[in-house]
Amino acid sequence: MKAIILAAGKGERLKDITQDLPKPMINYKGKPLLEHNIELCKSHGIKDIYINLHHLPAKIKSYFMNGENLGINIKYSFESIPLGTSGAVKKIASDYWDNDSDSDEFFFVVYGDNFSNYDFTSIQKKLKDTNSLAAIAFHYRQDTSHSGVAEFDVNHRIMKFIEKPKPGESNSHWVNAGIYCLKKEILSFIPDGFSDFSKDIFPELLRTNQPIYGVCKETDVKAFDTPEMYTQNIKKINRL
Repeated sequence: MKAIILAAGKGERLKDITQDLPKPMINYKGKPLLEHNIELCKSHGIKDIYINLHHLPAKIKSYFMNGENLGINIKYSFESIPLGTSGAVKKIASDYWDNDSDSDEFFFVVYGDNFSNYDFTSIQKKLKDTNSLAAIAFHYRQDTSHSGVAEFDVNHRIMKFIEKPKPGESNSHWVNAGIYCLKKEILSFIPDGFSDFSKDIFPELLRTNQPIYGVCKETDVKAFDTPEMYTQNIKKINRL
């Protein structure tokens, strides 16, 4: 089984911190966010991991090397110009999987700048049970002003995405947790160059009536998107 961990973002809203540090290398609970995500993948039996790089790539590569010390295999994909979340996946698939003869029908995509203990098994099961192109992890968040939410039918088929909803625009508090289980067929829907799952690919799948599903859990997911989120998460650790 394979996973792509996205680690190319600059984290511009945290520029005082990320000017000299890749955002996925922010220290949380004694180790970088990216290391937590690698360990999460490994705990679900994923040992082939692909990481995209752009901002300060040497700091990530010199820390993790080829992954041998963590008992995994890491390959890197450098982007001279950021390609977006889905554009990065397309490049990795083109660079590494064109002649891939293994039997994996699906792979995971994980945002490397979040922290969670999300159960990958439930996402994988949803993908298989629904025979859909994508199963997306969601977590409950009271404040959705900095996040995208989804609305679902009774079977958790995703009906609508709303980015940073305004007050009263949606009753949903289910926020994208940044973990996807995707069938390889989804690659045919991703163009070369820049594209984003949330803004481009998933809305297009909905527009063309391609079924995609959500898994909703109240698992705690820590995002570090703004200085306020960063401070709140670090303060919680310091109080423990």
